[in-house]
Amino acid sequence: MTETRTVQDSLGALEVPRDAYYGAQTARAIANFPISGLRLGRPFIRAQGIIKWAAAKAHAALDAMPADKANAICQAAEEVIEGKLDEWFRVDVYQAGAGTSQNMNANEVIAARAAELLGGSIGDTHLVHPNDDVNKSQSTNDTIHVAMQIAGAEEVAHRLLPALDALALSLEGRAKAFRGIVKSGRTHLQDAVPMRLGDEFGAYAANVRRHAAWLQQAANSLLAIGFGGNAVGTGINTPPGFSETAVRYVADYTGLPFRIADNPFAFNQNPDEVVYVSGVLRSLSLALQRICNDLRLLSSGPRTGFFEINLPAVQPGSSIMPGKVNPVMAEMLNMVAFQVQGCDVTVAQAGGAGQLELNVMMPVMAGNFLHEIHILTTAIDAFRERCVDGITANEARCRAYAERSLSLATALNNELGYDTAAKIVKHALASDANLRDAGLQLGVDPAQMARALDVDRLSQVVPRTRT
Repeated sequence: MTETRTVQDSLGALEVPRDAYYGAQTARAIANFPISGLRLGRPFIRAQGIIKWAAAKAHAALDAMPADKANAICQAAEEVIEGKLDEWFRVDVYQAGAGTSQNMNANEVIAARAAELLGGSIGDTHLVHPNDDVNKSQSTNDTIHVAMQIAGAEEVAHRLLPALDALALSLEGRAKAFRGIVKSGRTHLQDAVPMRLGDEFGAYAANVRRHAAWLQQAANSLLAIGFGGNAVGTGINTPPGFSETAVRYVADYTGLPFRIADNPFAFNQNPDEVVYVSGVLRSLSLALQRICNDLRLLSSGPRTGFFEINLPAVQPGSSIMPGKVNPVMAEMLNMVAFQVQGCDVTVAQAGGAGQLELNVMMPVMAGNFLHEIHILTTAIDAFRERCVDGITANEARCRAYAERSLSLATALNNELGYDTAAKIVKHALASDANLRDAGLQLGVDPAQMARALDVDRLSQVVPRTRT
């Protein structure tokens, strides 16, 4: 049998494994919430460690805690930041409102490890107490919200934005490679006037870049944190200067310009920054979904589809049809986009569920918010590496479609007039001919037809003047 030790909270005593760094409140949460097996992930736990580290540093700087105790808490918190104690974070995502269980999980683990570092036994609360010391000057109500924003800001800055930049560069590379390839444009899924394949891919890149800019703008809102507002925003039980000092330490540790929220009461009431960023992530997912839909259409075939581009073959596509290859990377990113949109619905609904001085739905907000950032990042990287970087064009197929498109009749208007152009289109449809042959069959001057239907000229972008 596993050896145990006795731990206690205000509800009484219970047994936990002897080597467990968590205590009574975490143990009760493990028993109370066996819901999903999902836990708040590494970025969130790292953020909790940063908060506890910054609080202890601030207390030491303000002479509000003995230096040896503060140093031990900081060292234990650094182990949490580095992921060395992740196995002891056991609370389900679906847990007590506001995240009290999650906050106490961090408090208990850090207190137990700090006591050990001071020469005591694991969980010696006389040396380091999870509430009185590790949670000093804090509340679940401010720290869970702050952890959401630290984790989100770090993940966006260090992972998602670089992934988007790399994807945009890859798409721009394809645009450059395809800039001389003429193809038929399509609107309403019907043939339209000619364009360049490079311009199509350039538009994808531009859309990724503008969504990245919107995401950066939204993510800046995460940098205003109400650390030290405590239970409702008043800063009760905090020494003077705690908020300013603690936030400065968070900024120093992360290298991101975190600052004190303008209104601590508004911060405690409303995790709206997370709702805001999640909404931009939803918009980004829709943009990526649209790119994937296009790539799947443009590569469809090879015999009975568009087949204007080739996507890299990364795995067999069918268990029954030999040689079939599917656009699996685009399909994967489509699925991720749908999941992101579902996560955003949860974040938005939870974000609107606040009451009075607190929104208690923060754990499920944090879980979905950080999940959507994570899967977007990993999916974008995989999609770029295993799909976009290897896309090639079928130039002859693209040109054949462009030259056969009846929408080239648009270019005949200037040379021949609308009525004559309409007659040529009607004859082309009846005889299954291209416009050039149909015009010649109707006696139109060959030079006029050649000049009007020059797809290389027609697919060039008309120069624009800026005012």
